Amino acid sequence: MGKAQKKRQMRRHNPMRVPDSHLPKGLASASASSSKNEDILPIIQKMESVDAAERKWACVAVSNLIQNDPSTRRLLQGKNIVGALITRLSDGEEEVVIEAAGALRNLCIDGGFDICAEMYNKSILTPLKTFVPKISETLSQFLSDPKSSPENAQKVVYEFADNVITILWCLSETSNKAMNAINQIPLVPFLMSFLASRDKLPASTVASAAQCLYVLTDENLPIIEEVHMNAAYTACLLSISSRTVQHQKRMAKTKKSRRRALALRVLCCADLDRDIVLPTLVPVLSLVSLPEASQLAQELIAKEVDLERLETQLRTVQLALEILTGVCATLPDPETTRAGMTQDDEPSTKRRAPPPTFFQALSRRCLYSYSRHPFISPSLRAVATPPTTSALSAIHVGALSPATHNLDVDSGQKAWTELWRALEAVGTAVSGAGQERRREMWEIGVGVLWGVGSVWRGKLTPDAAQVEVLMQLCGTATDARVQVKCIGTLECLAAHPEAVDANRVISAYFVSLLPPAPAVQVTTEPLLQAISALIDLYSDETLPYDTNFRQGRYLDALVASVEGVRKAVRGIDRKKERELRVRGEEVRDNLIAFIAYRRGLGFEL
Repeated sequence: MGKAQKKRQMRRHNPMRVPDSHLPKGLASASASSSKNEDILPIIQKMESVDAAERKWACVAVSNLIQNDPSTRRLLQGKNIVGALITRLSDGEEEVVIEAAGALRNLCIDGGFDICAEMYNKSILTPLKTFVPKISETLSQFLSDPKSSPENAQKVVYEFADNVITILWCLSETSNKAMNAINQIPLVPFLMSFLASRDKLPASTVASAAQCLYVLTDENLPIIEEVHMNAAYTACLLSISSRTVQHQKRMAKTKKSRRRALALRVLCCADLDRDIVLPTLVPVLSLVSLPEASQLAQELIAKEVDLERLETQLRTVQLALEILTGVCATLPDPETTRAGMTQDDEPSTKRRAPPPTFFQALSRRCLYSYSRHPFISPSLRAVATPPTTSALSAIHVGALSPATHNLDVDSGQKAWTELWRALEAVGTAVSGAGQERRREMWEIGVGVLWGVGSVWRGKLTPDAAQVEVLMQLCGTATDARVQVKCIGTLECLAAHPEAVDANRVISAYFVSLLPPAPAVQVTTEPLLQAISALIDLYSDETLPYDTNFRQGRYLDALVASVEGVRKAVRGIDRKKERELRVRGEEVRDNLIAFIAYRRGLGFEL
């Protein structure tokens, strides 16, 4: 009944997190942009008060101040609010502990990975470990005999448990170090107890338990095995995932509870076989139309109506896309290769075997339904709340991801065209502040383009505008992996035998990356990719575009680059980056052999 391990690293997205990395860094900029500077000092002072009521007030005030206000949050961070709140988790007054956990939970969601890492480094897990058995015991008493359970049992089970679970969920996404430490806490029985008692507990607390379990089973073998080895756990997950829409409507008293029930089904099906997953996901993928959702958001804002219902639907679709990507990643690896390919060829040049027709159709539906529509309109961005725009953006990104693992080899040009339509809808303004989602979509998209291009290498007709966009993205990207993908995609386009002009533009760009005086500065990995591309493109001197190699005097440029390439390869740490070092030595040796080969032809003499 267990799900297969995904073969590619995927960091799951926190659907409640609103990106704010575009904001200026530092306390000075935070102080200048926050309107609550004068409120900070009283909170810090009352956090250490001898009066429990004041300590509780201070914890509540933190939650109120940071809501949709990253500048104030950063000011509080600068005053060590994280350390102060963690100290309050050991407070002698239970009410203070509960409110401190709530404030830390909100900081986790609003602050993202950086603030979670700070919490981990300041040993937040030490008090959290003690809360798990306490909550479990209170939950057991409350469910067995509510009347005899402690007076504050309901608050502990509902509010405090929700906060603790959410903190653990966010921490588990922070780093492998944090994940390994969390693995030592007996969390699976704890979380499953909430799912098993879902009909007697608040939907929000159960949803947090499901979300935490979903994150913990992301390529985390100890937790995956613990879930799959227990028949009661898989039976519980199957029971939740298998509920029909009609059953949900009968059981749920309101539309809000039905929406939450659907989100819970999607979360729980992620830990089951794809035969269970797909029937649950397919209806969800048709739940929202992005143009209609954007229009509805503007109408609701104009009427001052809460967007919670729309945001819940958007997050559910986003989650379904994320799970679908994981399912596609478990499809069998392709075994067929292009004619004439040897075992030493790069893996990226393999011709992919056709995935099941169902997955092809599903990926096309995702592309058509979500990615081809215009990105968030300026009119919506001007009035919508960050959670709404973040969810819309995440769906745009998520719609491309299934195609990364699910290429349709029998319709390469069609897939290529659809992908470019999706990316054109995003727009090319990705380098400015506040463009994280656009940038992320392009980073995923160019990887998919490289996959399609590798399958149809030399058969896709290059478009001058697309070539220019790829070169611009490569030049502005700060991630070496994105630059490698851009170079790989450009190489596939340059390999078209009849596209002599496009080959000249692309190959000249590759040469501009070479030492000793590159026009565009790149790190070692993109440099190796560019050299490898030039070698592959011009290893056959009979191709029509080989004239570009001779007329551009590329041989001289390659000869001049040898010492710089040697230096770059020597700079790769053999212990930390063993695979890259091996790859670098291989490219270096191939470069020297290629120069000797081209010299032997006598064309450039």
